[in-house]
Amino acid sequence: MKRAATPRQTGAAPRRGKRLAPKHRPKASPEATGRRGARSQQTRFISRLRAWGRHHRAMAIDSLLRLVRHPLGNLLTMLAIAIALVLPAALWLTLDSAKLLDAELEESATLTVYLETAVDEAQAARIEEAVGAEAGVVQTRLISAEQGMAEFQQSLGLDDVLAGLEDNPLPASIVIYPQSVEPDAMGQLAQRLETLSGVDEVRVDLAWVERLRHLADLGRRVALALGALFGLGVLLVVGNTIRLAVENRRREIEVVMLIGATHAFVRRPFLYSGAWYGVGGGLLALGLLGLGNHWLSMPVAALAASYGASFTLPQLDMTGSTILLSCSTLLGWLGAWLAVTRHLSSIRPR
Repeated sequence: MKRAATPRQTGAAPRRGKRLAPKHRPKASPEATGRRGARSQQTRFISRLRAWGRHHRAMAIDSLLRLVRHPLGNLLTMLAIAIALVLPAALWLTLDSAKLLDAELEESATLTVYLETAVDEAQAARIEEAVGAEAGVVQTRLISAEQGMAEFQQSLGLDDVLAGLEDNPLPASIVIYPQSVEPDAMGQLAQRLETLSGVDEVRVDLAWVERLRHLADLGRRVALALGALFGLGVLLVVGNTIRLAVENRRREIEVVMLIGATHAFVRRPFLYSGAWYGVGGGLLALGLLGLGNHWLSMPVAALAASYGASFTLPQLDMTGSTILLSCSTLLGWLGAWLAVTRHLSSIRPR
């Protein structure tokens, strides 16, 4: 049986399969290429942002756990911060109470117009109407000569002595409640009132208000100075604590810097530690202020009641507590940043 001849034996050319032509792919437009590049950049940015957020969250939790592992020493540091914050905060509350007292005293600031002794009751009423029509006058109160003598006898307790007088030496007077208690405004009002017919003298009762304002201004300056000094003390306390933490982790810092860690990466956990110190110190300061207010409220109320007045110690409201807590956190963060930045410049990985 004969075999079929192969193409090589017959000399015929071998049959080859058809080669498919490559498909023609249309070129992408510049707009599509730009959109793909923008999406790629946006994706990379989002991934970096998420990684940055994860690292911040991890460092915040890790720094808090490191503080919890050594509660006694860290609590003493926070207590030192709290004491440094309580003193200026307490002075601030004292100034607030003085401001409330100043407002109450300003309401009682008056001008007293003494009329001539020859003025009778009808003339005094007309003068009171003219005084009430002056600009800057809110309210007036007429005190007759008899009422003035009765008040004088009651205040001094000399009823028997003054009752023997044949004539009443006291003139009628008009008490004026001005719209503005500024010294210039009250001085101008007093000058206008002195020109009225039947007016003998105008007396301005404002010296004690001015003294109180000067004391309040002095207190504000003292509060600012103490706040600056104790704020510097908080920076020093936190800075020294963070400096010791940097020295304890010096080998670890050198290793991570050898593999390419940036200063911001190394600084981040210490910044969170400083912020946690500030938060703890602020919370302790709020607690100390509350305890001090509760401890002093009873004696202060009893002292005010002995003078026939009612007075309560002011407390920090939500706004004041937020400001105190924010300042303490910021001071802790700033103290840590200064300490870590200074020591990172001296660390050379080997």
